[in-house]
Amino acid sequence: MEQHRTRPPQSQPSRGGSPLPPQAGRGGARTARQAGAGVPRTAKSVSPLVQAVRRFPNPRLTGLGSGLFCTASMFALACLIQLLFGASLVVYGVLFLPVCVLTAVWVRRADLVTAVVAVPIAFAVGLLPIADSDGGFGGRLMGLVTALAMHAGWLYGGTLLAGAIVTVRKARMMTRKAAQRRRTT
Repeated sequence: MEQHRTRPPQSQPSRGGSPLPPQAGRGGARTARQAGAGVPRTAKSVSPLVQAVRRFPNPRLTGLGSGLFCTASMFALACLIQLLFGASLVVYGVLFLPVCVLTAVWVRRADLVTAVVAVPIAFAVGLLPIADSDGGFGGRLMGLVTALAMHAGWLYGGTLLAGAIVTVRKARMMTRKAAQRRRTT
């Protein structure tokens, strides 16, 4: 059986006294970004709105993660609306729009298309607790179909909003890649 060493060999210097390599940020040469880190920017002033947006969390969800986030958020909001507002579909539709925006903004670049697919599914799943029903599976299904038909404007609006955000993000990503290719050639 092979045994691995737990201590570094004596020929290598120990980490205690030697500086870290330059890419670690300590010791060695500083990059241009690190050199100007303490200098305030005067050329461009950032608006307070942009500063507020930068303070928000910025997770990057996978395609499945964005679908689960959107679906779970809409279902939880629908349950909360059922308790507080008595199944108001207008309140549900209004709260659907910010969830669409967050889903489109938080999905990672490789999975941009999934945000547009997940949003309508989440809208339909979220309607389950607040759709009118006469009882039983058939009544629940008819209530769901009726709610989808009567409030399709919210569904289309949220999907369109998510699609617009995803399209802008994809266009910016393609522009950056093209500029990067031009710089390398």
